[in-house]
Amino acid sequence: MLNNTEQRPIILASTSPRRKELIASLHLAFEVIPSYADESTPSEWTPEQTVQELALRKALAVFRGLEGRGRDAIIVGSDTVVVLDNEILGKPVDEADAEQMLSRLQGREHRVFTGVACIDAVSGHSVVHYRQTDVTMKALSEATIRAYVNTGEPSDKAGSYAIQGIGASLIDRIEGCYFNVVGLPLSLLSDMLEGFGVYVLPQT
Repeated sequence: MLNNTEQRPIILASTSPRRKELIASLHLAFEVIPSYADESTPSEWTPEQTVQELALRKALAVFRGLEGRGRDAIIVGSDTVVVLDNEILGKPVDEADAEQMLSRLQGREHRVFTGVACIDAVSGHSVVHYRQTDVTMKALSEATIRAYVNTGEPSDKAGSYAIQGIGASLIDRIEGCYFNVVGLPLSLLSDMLEGFGVYVLPQT
């Protein structure tokens, strides 16, 4: 029976520490190669279309950098967006922007979409999917929002919060995959990897 270190390695096309921690939790052999793909998208794209296209772009950017190197690996790209009132909320530009986003999100339900793309570095074959999770934030006072922004945690987070950090205290409930909100839906990824012969739980 193959163990996880004997399977094809994973290349994570991301420098996100959260995604790195999540994929490490699967005990698969992997390395990180930063992706510098263009992340601009047309305003008319749906959230589903946006996250899948950006995930694929990130994985493709790394794949193209590997061409000719004979790497027997699976490249994984991922992208996450927060959506409120059909508007994609990106990372805040400053503290005032973070406060404004959180003021809109507080007391309401929003959606989080994450796209995942896997590319076979040998054949170039790719598969792309996404997951959606519904998140309801507590009603928050201005003082609570200001205190949270002062922690610095929202500065590089889509939607200006981190569910895996102090931001967990702001969340009332979720419906769907928790890891999807963090940035990498592990159950979806494991299903996709099986299509490339990589098993989180090695097969006999």
